[in-house]
Amino acid sequence: MNIRIEWEYKAKNGAQTVFTSEQLPAAQVLMIVEDLMLTGRAKNIVLTDAYDSTWTVKELKKYVKEIASEPQNITIYFDGGFHKSARQAGLGYVVYFEQNEKQYRIRKNAFVDGLLSNNEAEYAALHLSIRELEELGVHHSTVYFKGDSQVVIQQMAGDWPVYEKELAEWASKIDARLAKLNITPIYEHVSRKQNEEADRLATQALNGIEIDGKKELS
Repeated sequence: MNIRIEWEYKAKNGAQTVFTSEQLPAAQVLMIVEDLMLTGRAKNIVLTDAYDSTWTVKELKKYVKEIASEPQNITIYFDGGFHKSARQAGLGYVVYFEQNEKQYRIRKNAFVDGLLSNNEAEYAALHLSIRELEELGVHHSTVYFKGDSQVVIQQMAGDWPVYEKELAEWASKIDARLAKLNITPIYEHVSRKQNEEADRLATQALNGIEIDGKKELS
């Protein structure tokens, strides 16, 4: 869960102003708030989550303690490959997350038949990655989704309209799954080079190579 900090600051000369931070991970917010309080010049600190609910420092400390064993700081890279003549698709995704103060990476892919376009394969890969979040038990979290498909990223972010029926159906299913898990998605377009890990997984799926692995990162 990400939190925004708002506080009043009073300078030595008596001048006052209000500062507002960007959305930050809850644990990081607690460290910043503790530093602000040590200055003795930060007043009326307000903590607000993505749903505009406010938190006290005590409540946030309790929340951070409770979720210590749950996946946090999650980023997903996804990609889809498509053979038009055979109407076959390869889906790939990589999940990076932290759990119990350790960092992990999950790499998976899947082969599917019957899709109509590369864009649909991209949507299917995104949808598959969200099923992974369900298996990990992720909920009430902010998740970063990164892909090299402008169409999928811009449409899911709400910046582009969705005209194709099959793509609209995928978008609706994705929104419904995320809402059920109370996940706030942040969509980011990346270059193919930045997305090469997921792209490789999608290509391997098309070539009949199944990947399903989890690794602790140093």
